[in-house]
Amino acid sequence: MEKITSFTINHLKLLPGIYVSRKDQAGNATITTFDIRMTQPNFEPVMNTAEMHTIEHLGATFLRNHETFSSRILYFGPMGCRTGFYLLLAGDYESKDIVSLVTEMFEFIRDFAGEVPGAAARDCGNYLDMNLPMANYVAKRFLDQTLYGIGEKQLVYPD
Repeated sequence: MEKITSFTINHLKLLPGIYVSRKDQAGNATITTFDIRMTQPNFEPVMNTAEMHTIEHLGATFLRNHETFSSRILYFGPMGCRTGFYLLLAGDYESKDIVSLVTEMFEFIRDFAGEVPGAAARDCGNYLDMNLPMANYVAKRFLDQTLYGIGEKQLVYPD
C-alpha cells in the first residue's frame, strides 16, 4: 500500500505555519486542503484535546460566519497527531492567500471570552472536554511565534 501524501512530508523539518497539503478536484471545483501547523512535530509537546476541541468550535464558528470566506469554508478540524488543524476551502489557493484569514481567526480565538459556541450537551458529543483559557493561550502563542512574522519557510513544505 502506498503512503498517502501527508505521510511523505518530512515532519522532522516541519515548522509551525500554514501549508497547502493538497488540492483535489470535485467536479469543476478545486478543493484546497491547508495544514495549519501550530506546534513543531516531534520537538514540542502536542496540544491537549480540551484546547483543540475549543479551538475547533471557535474556529469553525468564526470561519462559517466570515464576511468574505464563509461560502468557501468546507471543513475546519483537528489533526489526529494534535499538532494542528486542517482547513478545507472551495477554490484554488496558495498558503499566502489565507494568512490574513488565519490570523483573524486566531485573534478571534485569542480574544474570545464567554460561552464557547456549541459547548452544550444538546449541541456536542463531548461538550465537557473544553478549555477556553488554554485555547486563548495557544492561539496567542501561535500568533506571536508564527503568524505575525510568517515567512516562506512557514508557507511551503520543507524538502
